Parts: sequence; C-alpha cells; structure tokens
Amino acid sequence: MPHPDWNDSYTSGEPLPWDTGEVDGHLVELCKAETLRVGRALEVGCGTGTNAVWLAQQGFEVLGVDVAPAAVEQARARASAAGSTCRFAALDFLRGRLDEAPFDLVFDRGCFHVFDAPADQRLFAERVASLLAPGGIWLSLIGSTEGGPREMGPPRRSARDVANAIEPVLAIRELSATQFDLGGGQAPLAWRCLSVRRELPAQPSTSR
Repeated sequence: MPHPDWNDSYTSGEPLPWDTGEVDGHLVELCKAETLRVGRALEVGCGTGTNAVWLAQQGFEVLGVDVAPAAVEQARARASAAGSTCRFAALDFLRGRLDEAPFDLVFDRGCFHVFDAPADQRLFAERVASLLAPGGIWLSLIGSTEGGPREMGPPRRSARDVANAIEPVLAIRELSATQFDLGGGQAPLAWRCLSVRRELPAQPSTSR
C-alpha cells in the first residue's frame, strides 16, 4: 500500500478529518434510490466502521476492509456496540483474498484516490470489477482537481485519471462534481463516481 502509516493515524489519538462519525450523505442518497438492490455490500477503506454499520442497519450483509488493523479493531467495537452483524477484515484491498464476493454494492469514500500510480488506479478498478455481482454498483468519492490551491486535504485526481482507470473494466454511469463533508467547515471538492458491471466490453475510441 502507498501509505505505510495509516495504522499510526488510528493509534495516535489525533482527530482524523475523514473519520467524522457521520454516515456519508452520498451513500445515504444512493441507498434510498429504488434501483439499488439490498444484498451484499463491501466498504473499501472502512475506517472505524460508521458507514459499514449503517449499511448493515439498512439490511445489507456487510464486509468492511481496511489496511489499518487499528481501524478494524475500532470498527468491530462500533459494530458490537450497535448490535450489528457486519464483519471487518484488515487487508490490502489490491491483493488480499475476499472469499465473500460477489457484492451488490462496493463503496469507498476516498480510498481509490490514495493511489498515485495509474497502474495501481487501474488495478483498483479491476479489483472492484472482479468483485461485483451482475447488476452490482460501485460508488466512489474521489478528491478532484477542481477548486483553488490547497496544502492539505484529499489527494487530487482529474476526471481523465478516473476515466482512464475505470472505463476499460466498468461502465461509468455518473461522474459529477460534489464535495466531501469532513466537518469543521471543511468541504474539499470531489468527484462522485458511480460505475456498474459491464454488459459489453468497452469499445475503442474512434478517430477520422
């Protein structure tokens, strides 16, 4: 993984800007859509489990994964306190084994964008594609290149970065401008990317 101190982030005791304790509004909106099938859900980069526990409360069979064992421990404690049946595992999403597939929903809030290398971004998308059930949906929230310069906040990815990684293996249904709700008045701009399993392979771009 590209960030070796994620575990330190969860053991430092310092507030984490992405760990707000509030369910992500984009996920709530998607789950309210009549077209979303309630089934198996995977959260990639689940952190302390806020979204995963909420998904379980909506009737999903949920697995949350994170590269940081300390985050997974806190997520399990959250689930236990809520009486939730969702499960958690500490693993490298790009290479770890997930026997629970396929999933009807894959969700990541700022996990895809931590990878700088285009090859890793493509591998992330390929991994999602391999785990989705027919009709399955991937919702990803990705730091965007929109807005002014900033020294802190989520990594920034262009729309081209996103499309280059995802389009070959998944059909992009929506790529729209939005923002992260990180609390404390922070609202970095983001992409809301909604992708589905392909029924047909992506066709080559045409030229004259």
